[in-house]
Amino acid sequence: MRSESRMRDLSFADFGGQFRGKTVLVTGHTGFKGSWLAIWLSQLGAKVYGISLDPPTNPNNYELSRVADLLTCDLRIDIRDRARIVSAISQIRPDVIFHLAAQPIVAYGIENPFETFEINVMGTATVLEAVRELQQTCAVVVVTSDKCYKNTESLLGYQETDPLGGSEPYGASKAAAENIVNAYRQTFFSVSTKGAPVVSVASARAGNVIGGGDWSPHRVLPDIVSSLSNCKAITLRSPDSVRPWQHVLVPISGYLLLAAKMLSSSTPLAFADAWNFGPFPDEVITVQEVAERAIKLWKSGRWVRAENTYAAHETKFLGLKIDKAVKNLGWYPSWNFDRSMERTIDWYRAYKRNGIGSDMRIQCLNDIHEFVTASEPDLVRGLRTHQ
Repeated sequence: MRSESRMRDLSFADFGGQFRGKTVLVTGHTGFKGSWLAIWLSQLGAKVYGISLDPPTNPNNYELSRVADLLTCDLRIDIRDRARIVSAISQIRPDVIFHLAAQPIVAYGIENPFETFEINVMGTATVLEAVRELQQTCAVVVVTSDKCYKNTESLLGYQETDPLGGSEPYGASKAAAENIVNAYRQTFFSVSTKGAPVVSVASARAGNVIGGGDWSPHRVLPDIVSSLSNCKAITLRSPDSVRPWQHVLVPISGYLLLAAKMLSSSTPLAFADAWNFGPFPDEVITVQEVAERAIKLWKSGRWVRAENTYAAHETKFLGLKIDKAVKNLGWYPSWNFDRSMERTIDWYRAYKRNGIGSDMRIQCLNDIHEFVTASEPDLVRGLRTHQ
């Protein structure tokens, strides 16, 4: 239990020092979100280990920001390879695991459903089985998706107690991953015995993420930026669809805060639960508004409506209730939609300006610094909660 004077010194810039010197494993660290998380963890003084396949696109933030230079160890292992995953985790002996390795694209899941289930479902089970065999105190954050919820087109947004579902393979795989997390948590990690290792496993469900360094196919913002960069009209499948857009640093701040709580609390299992991370309710925005905001910031461009190949599988309205994270973690989305779009377009404009071979890590670090500066007063208060 920290003294009040020490608590006043807590800073969101270092999450109370909870990651300093810790061994932290990030699966999927070569991906868009994973690369940003690895950069931030390095700034927090963590010894960062990565398990992933090669970067999924070219270009990619992992290479442009030279993330490999920040890692203690960079392993190329397929998350489905149970023997190698279990062996690697037993050797790394992580204090914290952020499990982000996944097949993240809805359209790809429709074209390749079996592979999507293999990666997202059995990959999650493989990591949790490795943690079970490790028999060591560990905080685990499994990142799933807002698409894990049963699609009822609710205009109120989904909360953590709403039914899981998934109306297409990707969403169904994320719902299944949530069930696996809960099964392991309830069966193997639900009791804290004095003197025994404590494994706290939480899941994190985030909304649509934007930010610099994403070139994934079939994603709205990367498609928009590609069109703007090549002076082509932006084609939108579902311009009227509403999504909970947020900058990549917004949910990552939630993942880090959640793990910091589990590391610092005398009752870490109190945080071993499902958590939503998204924008405030008035920040859910249509795809058309995203395109128009990007055009305005880019200072050129236009958009046209295109036939939506996957319209039957996409919900028209998707929102998240974040009351639980706000109340119990003290977390909140400190960058609004406008700020998130500004920083995202600035990142891509800097990349276009600097050209191939750009070192984009400084751009990421600048974004992290500005995010921390904007967030610090309220998120420091969040770290004090439940100490």
